[in-house]
Amino acid sequence: MFLHLNLPVAGRGKESELIYMIIFRYDKTFEGLLTAVFDAYNRKTFPEKLLSLDAIEPLFVTETYTVLTQEDKSVRVWKGLEKKVTRNTLNMLTYVWLSELPLSDELLFRYICKTFDNEKSIETNFADDDVLQVHKTAKKVSTEKNRIIEFVRFQKAADDIFFAPVSPDHNCLPLTISHFVDRFSDQKWIIYDTKRDYGFYYDLKTVTEMTLDTTELFPAGKLDEKLMAEDERLFQKLWKAYFKSLTIKERINPKLQRQHLPKLYWKYLTEKQ
Repeated sequence: MFLHLNLPVAGRGKESELIYMIIFRYDKTFEGLLTAVFDAYNRKTFPEKLLSLDAIEPLFVTETYTVLTQEDKSVRVWKGLEKKVTRNTLNMLTYVWLSELPLSDELLFRYICKTFDNEKSIETNFADDDVLQVHKTAKKVSTEKNRIIEFVRFQKAADDIFFAPVSPDHNCLPLTISHFVDRFSDQKWIIYDTKRDYGFYYDLKTVTEMTLDTTELFPAGKLDEKLMAEDERLFQKLWKAYFKSLTIKERINPKLQRQHLPKLYWKYLTEKQ
């Protein structure tokens, strides 16, 4: 049953006397999102909502289309974006995807469509809410990426591999790996996202994505003491003693500490254990 109101058709801003909703389902990958953009222009129908393949369908849906992720289609859309926007904007789009915020995929879909629909660049059109939200979301992810780089703490295991567990709000771990390869190129290390249960292993030559059984590896946010190298336990003990000796109890200011160092990262700092 349709309501007879003079409201815009879903997705493209044209006028109609019918309210209806078009749904695109896809596999919730970035390549799948780009394929959805390609299919929307190819079919000349644009979705009001983007859903996962198994999501519950909302009421009043008049058409559902399932996107089949295809590399050639996603590559064509990405290459089209490369011709329309700067490298910085392409990075922002990637950051927004990694934010994992609710409806971030729909935000990206609208932004990409507006980019293709406009002859002039929309990159600095902050009067457009989608453009503004892309910038704000990308900045949040960038800020957390920098905090991971600043506050990550490696712990040496008995097999001489350095471990660093993290659990960021956004999926920003991939954005930090090139920094750690440059900074610690002479050491074998693993940086692991315990929240999303995946990480990266560097073997002095290449970086490999991996998964681990973290139940026993990282209790209380640090490497289990049974797995630590002897000198690691000693260094941690010395660092705690040094930190304690510098502390002036009368000047402890937890509020200021949280302002400069979010509490999210405290559990990974030796001096905060």
